[in-house]
Amino acid sequence: MIHLTTIRFPDIRLPTRDAHKLRGYFGTLFQEHSPLLHNHYADGTTRHCYPLVQYKVLAGVPTLVALNEGAELLNSLFLQMKTLQIADRLYEVNAKHIRSQHVPVGYAEELLTYRFETLWMGLNQDNYRAYGRADTSAQAAMLNKIVVGNVLSFFKAMNLFLEPQQRLMAKLDVRPKSTQFKNQRMLAFTGMLVINAELPDGIGLGKAVSRGFGTIKRT
Repeated sequence: MIHLTTIRFPDIRLPTRDAHKLRGYFGTLFQEHSPLLHNHYADGTTRHCYPLVQYKVLAGVPTLVALNEGAELLNSLFLQMKTLQIADRLYEVNAKHIRSQHVPVGYAEELLTYRFETLWMGLNQDNYRAYGRADTSAQAAMLNKIVVGNVLSFFKAMNLFLEPQQRLMAKLDVRPKSTQFKNQRMLAFTGMLVINAELPDGIGLGKAVSRGFGTIKRT
């Protein structure tokens, strides 16, 4: 079991692309509290780990999802969230919903299906080139292997490790989509994931999960 906290601001509507602005606002507002909120240490270096606090816009609603130490941190800061500053606009927070729970995570004896609520960025600069050179069958196998690695990275961040006899099997049913990321066009994917792993709704897989990418929900 892991600790999962989700905070939603239901009276505010934002476009999905503004998730990184949400991250910037809260990272600055609470920067003295913990590097978990923005993944940067005081000396400017980057925290190269799976993000324990993630900023998303889901169905137009600004949402914060936090895990373990990040969940405890958000619980303690919840009452201080009075406004949201997104670009040049200040939003008054008239309502916010918090859900704090302990949820099961880990290897599953059955295949479970998840939907990507936001675009999944599974490719980095190196494997993007290999993906482009591969045929359709090899591309599918590559993506399946990558998403298994994403899940294993998440497990590691949760201090969960598989037994030798346990092996993750994944099958993606995704379509490529072009997206803008840090002023560059990137290839991302939308669709479904089937895998023998129990994963919490709202977490992200792949690249840029702190900015809302790769958010999953069980179907």
